[in-house]
Amino acid sequence: MRKKIRNSLFISLITFSIAVAQDLTIPPKNYVDSIKIENAITRINDLYPLSDQNNTTKWELLKQYSDEFASDQLNEKKWYPNNPKWKGRPPTYFHGSNVSLENDELVIRVNKHKKEKLPEGFTHTTGFIKSKNKFLYGYFEAECKLMDAPWVSGFWMTNVSKDWWTEIDICENAPGLAYNRHDLNSNIHVFRAPKDKGDVKKHFSRTKKFYFPKELQQDYHVWGLEWTEEYIRFYIDGILFREARNTHWHQPLEVNFNCESNKWFGALPDDNRLDGEFHIKYFRAWKKAQ
Repeated sequence: MRKKIRNSLFISLITFSIAVAQDLTIPPKNYVDSIKIENAITRINDLYPLSDQNNTTKWELLKQYSDEFASDQLNEKKWYPNNPKWKGRPPTYFHGSNVSLENDELVIRVNKHKKEKLPEGFTHTTGFIKSKNKFLYGYFEAECKLMDAPWVSGFWMTNVSKDWWTEIDICENAPGLAYNRHDLNSNIHVFRAPKDKGDVKKHFSRTKKFYFPKELQQDYHVWGLEWTEEYIRFYIDGILFREARNTHWHQPLEVNFNCESNKWFGALPDDNRLDGEFHIKYFRAWKKAQ
């Protein structure tokens, strides 16, 4: 009985901590660089990451964890159809009605919960899926068309545990707002790390913002993460735009796709713009061949 109570208290603490920490996702104010879109890579195959089409790094596709979304129902062997640990940042609640598979794509919408009463503090809904597998290092890629409405579109990795809590944001942007349309945000977080991995007890993040010459919501873009024991590299359309030394991100992480409210981006619900859609064509994961 005591063990059950301890477990329940731990889960409650994790849920509360997530809600508090999500308020710390603050985009930087100034651009550090501009993306040279003329360097975008032309795809010649689907076997390897867009940034490494000749597979010079010797990537091996993890088919059992990748998903082309070529079905009419979400594969719940691979994905949670919602986030089991986080119900959403008010005023937007995560609700399974907003997630669907259509025309070989994952689509996340807003306010498809009909007249269902929402928990206190929530006025709108959107969708979330989370991988059931955790990954430690590799290459992760998705082709997405971001939502043209005032919610943040996200493709990111995290995992909350007793000793570890880190996050890598591969895509976290809100181009549905006119003043964010060219903002390419990049963020890596550490909320908690054990003694032998930095002994972190207080959250810190390393944020950068880049200028993207085209409006991000207008077309599909390929978002990529190369994550090794030594470094973390971020890609868009095969273009390397950021590299960070891996000082703390040594914890197995889950993959997330979602939309959410975020006051720091100005991404708060607008009842006149409830037709937003976040489209994901595929998710692919690779590991380095042994």
